[in-house]
Amino acid sequence: MENKVYNPEIIGSSDVAGSMSKTFVAQVFSWMGVALTITAVIAYIFGTNDDYMKLLINPEVGGLTGLGYIVMFAPLGFVLAMSLGWQRWSSSVILTLFLAYAVVMGMSLSFIFKVYTGASIAGTFAVAAGMFGTMALLGYTTKTDLTKLGSLLLMALIGIIIASLVNMFMHSEGMSYMISFLGVIIFTGLTAYDVQKIKRIGEGVEFGSETTAKLSMMGALNLYLDFINLFLFLLRLFGGRRN
Repeated sequence: MENKVYNPEIIGSSDVAGSMSKTFVAQVFSWMGVALTITAVIAYIFGTNDDYMKLLINPEVGGLTGLGYIVMFAPLGFVLAMSLGWQRWSSSVILTLFLAYAVVMGMSLSFIFKVYTGASIAGTFAVAAGMFGTMALLGYTTKTDLTKLGSLLLMALIGIIIASLVNMFMHSEGMSYMISFLGVIIFTGLTAYDVQKIKRIGEGVEFGSETTAKLSMMGALNLYLDFINLFLFLLRLFGGRRN
């Protein structure tokens, strides 16, 4: 499970909306789509090719290789680097990190092909896409302020992160199921919250500026994480495992 990233707070004036906000939101979803496509392709290539998988798992001992360990822990490093350094670095650096993160994340997700059936992965991906799209539309169109809901969901996210760490030692199937169930609820809600926030950011940005370019990529990273986590929690709940 990946951590959420820092979201800059920019309040757009109420009279600057419409096309500006739509353009910014479209940019955010475009970058998210590029990253998801890269991740999906890389995950499929590594997950369905034994030669590539041997780069990550040593077939003789069944454990991770050096690259495998890097792939497992590098995604968190990328997220922290982007969230902590986005204000200092240029948009080209942020983009390079984002795309590299998508590649590494794809390699990391390739392991699911060894645990779940291909049909189950595809079906869960479709369900996750439907849920994500529905909540994204809700977040974009609703007149209700989701700020308080977002704050509660972020606190709940911290809770399940702590619970997940504890369960690494307890190995409780019941707790694992509860964490996955709550994870689906949390990231479903966070999708609507993040889209609403991105829409508001878009109402106050200056198009063509370096800051706007970086904000669009950071917004895309947030939505990317929402989708990936929603997909993984759904897969843990409903995914059909290989025999």
